[in-house]
Amino acid sequence: MEQRLSLVTLGVDDIAAARAFYSRLGWRESSASNDNVAFYQLGGIILGLYSRVALAEEARLPDAGDRDRFGGIAVAYNVREKNEVDDVLAEAVTAGGRLLKPGEDVFWGGYSGYFADPSGHVWEVAWNPFFPIGEDGAISLPD
Repeated sequence: MEQRLSLVTLGVDDIAAARAFYSRLGWRESSASNDNVAFYQLGGIILGLYSRVALAEEARLPDAGDRDRFGGIAVAYNVREKNEVDDVLAEAVTAGGRLLKPGEDVFWGGYSGYFADPSGHVWEVAWNPFFPIGEDGAISLPD
């Protein structure tokens, strides 16, 4: 198996509300989207928004349906400059997200905070001086 992440699908409570949230963040939906799923090109990976119930069904898992329960995963959005963290967190809250943790200096040498989207998915917004971001938005690990 090649070392790669191709697509992240977030199970959402309300596809229309989720679409509206990401649209308010300025994200553009792909023409590959339809009434049941929304796709967004994020650099070298794709984000999908799909019904939480349908996603659980497809994976043959029970759906806890509790958006306030931590699902054990956080999606990260890294920024190029430290001061951008607070700006992005504010933008997410204005768009309908919920602030979980304001930006702060963190033990590993960066600066980060967290918000939840309307379905409760946790997003970290981070400035990491050790992982550069290219002009195309791709993040790089040191060798």
